[in-house]
Amino acid sequence: MGETAGSVMLARSAMNRAEPEAQRPPGRPVRGMRRISAALAGLASSTRHELLTFDDPAASVGRAIPEPFLELAGACMRAAAERAPEVRRIVPRHALPQVAGAVRMPGRARFADTIPFKMILVDRTVAAVPLDLELLYNGVLLIRDPVVVQALVRAHHASWDASEELTGATTPRAGLPPQLRPVLEALLAGLTDETAAARLGMSSRTYSRRVGELMHALGTTSRFRAGAEAARRGWL
Repeated sequence: MGETAGSVMLARSAMNRAEPEAQRPPGRPVRGMRRISAALAGLASSTRHELLTFDDPAASVGRAIPEPFLELAGACMRAAAERAPEVRRIVPRHALPQVAGAVRMPGRARFADTIPFKMILVDRTVAAVPLDLELLYNGVLLIRDPVVVQALVRAHHASWDASEELTGATTPRAGLPPQLRPVLEALLAGLTDETAAARLGMSSRTYSRRVGELMHALGTTSRFRAGAEAARRGWL
């Protein structure tokens, strides 16, 4: 009898521990242009092996989305594609005019009649899906739950097998001066100059000078555009 009671108590204890796990959401929502931009840059910099996407370049046409955000998002995608040996991109048929007029991404691309939603999936470990399933600018759900991620991988593979081939092209990458990498990472993280300088062990004057060197190397005076240009060059 005591053994049965002990088993019941153990089962209840296990259930109580499991409840928070079951209630844990499969993904983390990210909102706001700065945070979404940082999340996209993080995905690009973490890509190592494989990039799978459902992409609709026509979705943003006619929408009130800031041009710098569109540039950064596109640059992050190209940077991720340049890092990954395996790249598979699926676009809907209605977006073919936009695809034809855009800078070609490395890897392979196919087109389908439709795509179920927009998606970026990196190394089969993390996926980014728009909260409205259409526009990254309106918010992103970062998904790391392995079951959900594998389900998304299967959905992409099924769509890939049913799609028609497009051709891809490779874009050369440039090198980032090593002393400027910590500065670039601080900018992408959205740190203030004071916080970044303290973390990097620099004086505020030295950090400001390094930021100026980075801007000069990138050919821009805008910190937001600096992230887009760095991603375009494969510096992330």
